[in-house]
Amino acid sequence: MERSFSGIQPTGDLHIGNYLGAIRNWVDMLDDYDCIFSIVDLHALTLKYDRAQMAQRTLDAVAVNMACGLDPAKCTIFVQSHVKEHAELCWILDSVTPMGELGRMTQFKEKSKQHPENVNVGLFNYPVLQAADILLYKGAVVPVGGDQVQHIEFAREVARRCNSAYGQVFPEPQALLSKVARVMGLDGVNKMSKSLDNHIALTDSPEVIHSKLATAMTDPARKRRTDTGEPTKCNIHSLHQFFSTPEQIRWAEEGCRTAGIGCLDCKKVLADNIAAVLSPIQERYAKIRADMNTVKRAIAEGDERARKIAAAVMTEVRDVLGLYVG
Repeated sequence: MERSFSGIQPTGDLHIGNYLGAIRNWVDMLDDYDCIFSIVDLHALTLKYDRAQMAQRTLDAVAVNMACGLDPAKCTIFVQSHVKEHAELCWILDSVTPMGELGRMTQFKEKSKQHPENVNVGLFNYPVLQAADILLYKGAVVPVGGDQVQHIEFAREVARRCNSAYGQVFPEPQALLSKVARVMGLDGVNKMSKSLDNHIALTDSPEVIHSKLATAMTDPARKRRTDTGEPTKCNIHSLHQFFSTPEQIRWAEEGCRTAGIGCLDCKKVLADNIAAVLSPIQERYAKIRADMNTVKRAIAEGDERARKIAAAVMTEVRDVLGLYVG
């Protein structure tokens, strides 16, 4: 089978945007690809984080993904920092990467604006490490959302440049676009994000989900219950598409356009539906969290397989570079 590589940061609670745009697709790929999933903790160092929580968040990220259906018996789950070859290959790829290309990356520009007090070299170099993550396992496909396509194109260009300069080693990875283009955050302005705190976490209780949705942005035209609105301009309506039945969606659309229902009525139905979808995930998560040795075993086994693949690929890389290996 073709190999797929995916990574997710352990920087906080995984949310419904992660589930809809990534995790659910990863689970669907398990029978068709040799799937490798990494908790990319080195990437997480580019922004400020809580050192006291990083290790536990890494374990929790694996636990949540397993609860969502990532079966360690069908895929490889490992921690990025446990495989030293990621950093080694990143340095090698740095040597063939023009600085101008990194300066044009959209994510660097956006993160620099969001965190002007912490525009570090790691943030600038993020795409090179991401390329190393993929190429180190000779990933043929990388499942991503539309906002990450630029990074996959960058990885393709890096692979092409290395192959041309030193010899054929890396396949050029292809982006496998998510069926869900973009999940907006509760602010109705930005993509759902942990760092922007505009999300519903996969572990949020029904009460928390109701509370978060109660203050979520809706169609700006509906300032009062008697105002009519346009569902396509409402962020709550966009979430209904993922969690509600066709009948409920029609009910929400008609009620919005005729002022037949209030925004809180619409939000309550959505909150109940989200809670129902998350309930079995949360039940499995609670069982896994009760025995974290299961998670640690999955990571240890995944680390071992990842190291073997990475070591073999780096032997090829050092050979084509002409490095003395002793």
